[in-house]
Amino acid sequence: MSEETLSNLSREDRSFEPPADLAASANVTAEAYDRAAADRDGFWAEAAERLDWSQKWDRVLDWDDPPFAKWFVGGKLNAAHNCVDRHVEAGNGDKVAIHWVGEPADDKRTITYSDLKDEVCRAANALLSLGVQAGDRVAIYMPMIPETVVAMLACARIGAPHTVVFGGFSSDALASRLVDCEAKVVITSDGGYRRGAASGLKPAVDEARAKAAGEGFDVEHVLVVRRTGQDLGENGWDDGVDVWWHDVVDSASAEHEAEAFDAEHPLYVMYTSGTTGKPKGILHTTGGYLVGTSYTHNAVFDLKPETDVYWCTADVGWVTGHSYMVYGPLANGATQVMYEGTPDAPHKGRWWEIIQDYKVTIFYTAPTAIRTFMKQGREIPDGFDLSSLRLLGSVGESINPEAYMWYREVIGGDRCPIVDTWWQTETGQIMISPLPGVTAGKPGSAMTPMPGVEADVVNDDGESVPNGSGGYLVLKQPWPAMLRTLWGDDERFKDTYWSRFKKQGFYFAGDGAKKDDDGDIWLLGRVDDVMNVSGHRLSTTEIESALVSHPKVAEAAVVGAADETTGQAVCAFVILRDSAGDGGEDIVEELRRHVQKEIGAIAKPRQIMVVPELPKTRSGKIMRRLLKDIAEHREVGDVTTLADSTVMDLISKKEGSAAGDEA
Repeated sequence: MSEETLSNLSREDRSFEPPADLAASANVTAEAYDRAAADRDGFWAEAAERLDWSQKWDRVLDWDDPPFAKWFVGGKLNAAHNCVDRHVEAGNGDKVAIHWVGEPADDKRTITYSDLKDEVCRAANALLSLGVQAGDRVAIYMPMIPETVVAMLACARIGAPHTVVFGGFSSDALASRLVDCEAKVVITSDGGYRRGAASGLKPAVDEARAKAAGEGFDVEHVLVVRRTGQDLGENGWDDGVDVWWHDVVDSASAEHEAEAFDAEHPLYVMYTSGTTGKPKGILHTTGGYLVGTSYTHNAVFDLKPETDVYWCTADVGWVTGHSYMVYGPLANGATQVMYEGTPDAPHKGRWWEIIQDYKVTIFYTAPTAIRTFMKQGREIPDGFDLSSLRLLGSVGESINPEAYMWYREVIGGDRCPIVDTWWQTETGQIMISPLPGVTAGKPGSAMTPMPGVEADVVNDDGESVPNGSGGYLVLKQPWPAMLRTLWGDDERFKDTYWSRFKKQGFYFAGDGAKKDDDGDIWLLGRVDDVMNVSGHRLSTTEIESALVSHPKVAEAAVVGAADETTGQAVCAFVILRDSAGDGGEDIVEELRRHVQKEIGAIAKPRQIMVVPELPKTRSGKIMRRLLKDIAEHREVGDVTTLADSTVMDLISKKEGSAAGDEA
């Protein structure tokens, strides 16, 4: 990446020191950085001691055959035992593990660690009765209900790697995953709720099973939770395959001895989003993953399990739900909230109501959600008591500085530190983040690598760039929760993540970043999202942040479109805040001038389109390639992974109203 990358995004003069009381009692102090730098293997061995091992490891890290790592070699443990049993054995069985809040407002359950242990044991015994053995794969296609967590832990308990497929994905997406990992059993429900309406899941499983059979693979059993009570139809049940959860799980024994598995035993396969081509299955194994997620959850969120109520809003179908809703928090004995519904049903203050009712102290969500709330205005959250909050987190993509400030001031009462976390499905654990009792927070910056993590920004030759420069974000050393390979495809694993800087042996997954003058790291988005305008390298993230800093803009997406004169031109799509109304005729030129003022004339958008929504995947990420299709007047590509495919129709209808002169 050229050093001509504009740096206004990181010219951030706001900084927030850790609150004195948090700094005084923080789980992790500044000394952890020095300890990890002096002896990285020793540091991670110390972190591993936080877990229960039936057999201790002989060697912390085997990196003899890079990029294939083995962590805690010779060690044996069970993930479910560490997430459930050991807390019960320690006398904390009556402690609440999950406050489950269903979408229908009166549908709630409180699940203690003892309750969870019994249910996981029953589910483990039920899976064994269906012929599932250690090493067999189990697919989970479920809504956000407690049985989803139970199913994951039951698989871990018997050593059957699970692959959770987000409940919003199509039958095609599910079928491709069933075939790729050869899932012996699928666990699903009759349906789920979304904005008050029941929608089916079992029919999609039936379609996926039929498609898999057409490719020569047969699923042996489908285990079905009754959630909505929907009529499955005349052909919606196959007695030879389908089994009701309440028939086999509820009647199973609550006694089950968890077997210890090798630290490198596969825990789960997580497929990257997208339904075209061969799916890319990220393989995570047991020991290193559990060490990485439990340590970072404890350190980044400063968890006090005796007093905190933690809430990660991610769906369990994504890696954030795996690492920071299931394995990390439960390994740490946390009390947490799990919510089935959407943020705006039955009313726009639903999330804030839940924080108020359950006195949530730690809240972890995505920037796209924060920007949506900004659009609605602060009047809604101001109607609820959010004083229980003490720490806020951000995950999924870089958070714009203005969204960061709104989050801090409106939700956090200008007192809660924000941990802006960078990590990936592939990394398994948080890699870059402030430590809330140690690190000052800068709006928009992920700040510094975690203790024990060696991340850097390098140039095309793999050399570390000086402060004030941009380049490629790389990981220079292995880390415990790292992906081990791509399921069934070692060569693709090497080509995808390790070939760009093969000589140096660096991991690179496609993100650009910049170091500010203090050496703190700012994420600039995917390298593919960097535009070349008249020879200048511009980050979409920088221009989006400039647009969102305007008081009338709630959210923005920027793409580079082909331009005969400049090579690429900046094209922006913006959602206005509700308080801005329709913005009026002059809003486009006002926003173009605003970007010029914030960054420079070279970044001034060629065109800006005011839109009602942006195309987002079900995990909340903006699909910029679809916006690029619009900007370059092409037929819009595949929309199957969007949360709402009709959004593209709305944007396409407005295409003719886009305004703006040549920059």
